[in-house]
Amino acid sequence: MRAIYHLLLYVSFWSCCQAAQADLVVIANPQSGIEKLSKDEVINLYMGRNRKLTTGMNAMPLDLAAVNAEKAKFYAMLVNKNLPEINSYWARLMFSGQGSPPLQVETTDEVLDIVGSNKAAIGYIERKKLDKRVKLIYDPTQ
Repeated sequence: MRAIYHLLLYVSFWSCCQAAQADLVVIANPQSGIEKLSKDEVINLYMGRNRKLTTGMNAMPLDLAAVNAEKAKFYAMLVNKNLPEINSYWARLMFSGQGSPPLQVETTDEVLDIVGSNKAAIGYIERKKLDKRVKLIYDPTQ
C-alpha cells in the first residue's frame, strides 16, 4: 500500500510544470559570506560531492524529510531525479561509507530557523517564504 502511495505521489509531483519547480530557491544565512552559488555548486553540496561552502566552512545542507512535494520538486529541478532514485543514491553511498545525506528536517519553517541561526547551513524553500532571516543564494530562474 505504501509503495502505491509513493508512486501516486511521485506521479502527481512529476506532472508539475517547470514554472512551479522554479518557485524553489536555495537560501543561506545572511552572515555566511556566500553571495551566490551556481547550479553545479548546489548539486555538489546536495549530492555529497563537496562538503565545503565557497567560504571554506563545512557545509550543512538541509533536506526535507520523507516524501514531500517540495523535496520532489527540488531534486527534479536540480538533478532530474525522482525521490526513489535519490534515496537509492544515498543508500549506496552510505553502505559503501562514501558519504551521508543532508540533514533531514520536517518543515520549511524548520529550514528557515536553522539557516537563520547557522552560518554553515543552506536549504531550499519556496520563494514566497523568503524572509529577513535568510538570503537567496541560488535561483534556478536566473
